[in-house]
Amino acid sequence: MCFPFTSKKTRHREASPLIRTDSEKSEASSNKSDSRSQRSHRSEDLTSNRSRNSGKLVRSGSYSTTRTLSDPEKLEFDTDSEAYDVPPLPHNQSPVKFPQLLRDASKPSLVRADSKKSAKWGYGWGVGKTREKELEIRERSASISSDRAPPPQYNSPTRSSSRSSSSKRPPFYSNDSASTLVGSALERKINDVESIKERVDTSDRLEDIRKLMTKDGLDYYIVPSEDPHQSEYVAASEKRREWISGFTGTAGQAIISKTAAYLVTDSRYWLQAREELDSNWHLIPAGAVDAPKDWIEWLVDRSKNAKIGIDARMISHEKATQLLSRLNTKGSKLVFPPQNYIDLTWKEKPLRSKDPIFIQSIDFTGRESSSKIAEVRQWIQMQPPAVPAYSKSAPTPSQMHVGTLITSLSNIAHLLNLRGSDIPFNPLFYAYLFISPDKVILFLDSAKLTDDTEEYLRALKVNRREYNDIWSFLRRREWGEGKLIINSETSYAISLMLTHFRYTVAPSFVDNMKAIKNEVELEGLRRAYLRDGVSYVKWLAWLEHKIHQGYDITEYEAAWRLTEYRRQNKHYWGLAYENISASGPNAALPHYSPSKSNASMIDRETPYLNDSGGQYRDGTCDTTRTIHFGRPSQDQAEAYTRVLQGHIAIDSAVYPEGTTGLQLDVLARRALWKDGLNYLHGTGHGVGSFLNVHEGPHGFSNNVPLVPGHVITNEPGFYLEGKWGMRIESALAVRRVKTKGEFSGDIWLGFERLTCVPIQTRMVKENMLTKEEKQWLKDHNKKCLERLEPYLKEDKRALKWLKREAERGIGIAGPGPAGITIDWD
Repeated sequence: MCFPFTSKKTRHREASPLIRTDSEKSEASSNKSDSRSQRSHRSEDLTSNRSRNSGKLVRSGSYSTTRTLSDPEKLEFDTDSEAYDVPPLPHNQSPVKFPQLLRDASKPSLVRADSKKSAKWGYGWGVGKTREKELEIRERSASISSDRAPPPQYNSPTRSSSRSSSSKRPPFYSNDSASTLVGSALERKINDVESIKERVDTSDRLEDIRKLMTKDGLDYYIVPSEDPHQSEYVAASEKRREWISGFTGTAGQAIISKTAAYLVTDSRYWLQAREELDSNWHLIPAGAVDAPKDWIEWLVDRSKNAKIGIDARMISHEKATQLLSRLNTKGSKLVFPPQNYIDLTWKEKPLRSKDPIFIQSIDFTGRESSSKIAEVRQWIQMQPPAVPAYSKSAPTPSQMHVGTLITSLSNIAHLLNLRGSDIPFNPLFYAYLFISPDKVILFLDSAKLTDDTEEYLRALKVNRREYNDIWSFLRRREWGEGKLIINSETSYAISLMLTHFRYTVAPSFVDNMKAIKNEVELEGLRRAYLRDGVSYVKWLAWLEHKIHQGYDITEYEAAWRLTEYRRQNKHYWGLAYENISASGPNAALPHYSPSKSNASMIDRETPYLNDSGGQYRDGTCDTTRTIHFGRPSQDQAEAYTRVLQGHIAIDSAVYPEGTTGLQLDVLARRALWKDGLNYLHGTGHGVGSFLNVHEGPHGFSNNVPLVPGHVITNEPGFYLEGKWGMRIESALAVRRVKTKGEFSGDIWLGFERLTCVPIQTRMVKENMLTKEEKQWLKDHNKKCLERLEPYLKEDKRALKWLKREAERGIGIAGPGPAGITIDWD
């Protein structure tokens, strides 16, 4: 990406049957009630026995794509290659009814015009005569009555000849993707309720903010995207910038003046911001030609003898000091109102999450929390006293470093081997952590503790205090005499509370600890990417199959289906970030995410881009593939080939110790630059171990040296605004490699590819690739086949698709005489 607990109460759900047709007679419902009844009891008995005999934990439907599934219910598909269980019901318990899914059989409904049978369980509508005959046979054999039956257990039909009339390709219908899920998957989809997305009228909100500005004599008021912990993703209660502006992107600053309002954001969000901002706002495209580099530069250029306000909790120490020094040269000053203006005006602001935290087992972390805390304590003791360079006196107690305050949520979770669910897509919880040689204090709301986690913290000798107690702790200097170590991302409010005599700013030691994965974490990531790859391949095979059958699939439907495949994986917790599923012009938006209301149909004439990943207890995944379902144009093929060449160049790089990601970045862009092409986002970022999908401090955009144990993404791309876009992304682990010369010894590094998803060759122009690049592409796809084949034995369609992709040549045949083209699969 170019960037949970459920209730203990078990809920049993049932999906409704598909809607009925105008051509069906109203008495059909009563005539077939008996047959449905028998199928209900038979299916219930079979699935109950299967559940009892398996002894495995099964997962249930969840309305959220980011929450753990724990109820005893499984996902259901209904295809010719996938067989999943029908949700079991406890004995003597009737199915729970969902009024919103029920329909009066006597009332007509909109259906396909040529439908002559009742709507059956299956993908879309065109299920075929063979399928309908099977269900009719079952209906005639029914003898047990029931109020309402769950969908019948699916048995794969016998395949017939491709020339048989029972397997005719269904006709094209624009709504064929409307019902491709059944069972709990269908229920989750139906209950994914969203309000109609409209531009927010921010006039009243801005007026309220300006009244507060006038009261305090401010010329500007800044509303950052971040929370008090400088998180990239924030909880609903922290989305202040989104509330005031209507812009939903994860990065950007809102700046409000007495007469206007401005949003400053980078190139990933320019098009999105133009669509979401109302007429009160002006977009400032940071990083564009003749535009400011960032919001600080823009504000400084406009500010002269101005008074600028901001909540000191929402800006980091580094940015605040930079802004202060630059404003001083303009005669302007930065002030910090005691209360956040947005909090004062946001009447329906959500409350902070009270979801419980949970323990991340050593089976996943590879290291005890006590060991990590001991390492941090050792680092504190190694820090030299803060003695002025001119002083020749012995250090005083007030100059000694006696502890560190950790504010990064991912660092706290990593150190304590704890996880939470306060922030969408990230298994984090809101807290502060203080560590000294003899004391550890976790500032966390008591409501988030369970008996297990309370006992766990007690065993670690971690004292707990309420989340907001951090401010009294700092104000009273309860650690005694001496200085605290903070990092540059700590909120400026903490710096102000401590005063510069009480803290020292140093690079985050925990950032580096967390970024270098141990062998257990690396092995966990390998397993997670393998499982995620299996899901991705099953989904790609399904998607291509449906599109080639003539079905129209929306971007939203495709993304939803991939999530459903991922839900079946072991250790699945949720998504790592919001699905990026984009076709045509939407793919030119690097961070476009579809919804039910705005999703487009997947276009057969332009590339389709999917950037997504699962959060698993043993690893965080991030994968992007771009595929084409038709014949790519010359421009599309050439651009895609250049992107692929950059991807290969990074993947196959060998470099000495001390090399930074920034030094390698040019390898990803070199092929694109040859044709005058480029992309404006980073080439890659660090990835967490069941933590954030974006993790530092390393990446391809900074000067942090890459070291063994780092995990980083490789994601060059190209975007033609208003037309199409493409990106290829795989996760890489830095490792040592053996070279022929071994110049200077064993200092050479390379990458191990974690992602295991084939790269489509349809859009590749073979004559643009070198011999080595062709071999790399063939080897990669064959390796995917070798690794994934054992897990696809039960999905014949996916296995067939995977074998074809591994064995097919590069590119597609050009047009023959009279412009005739033939594509062989």
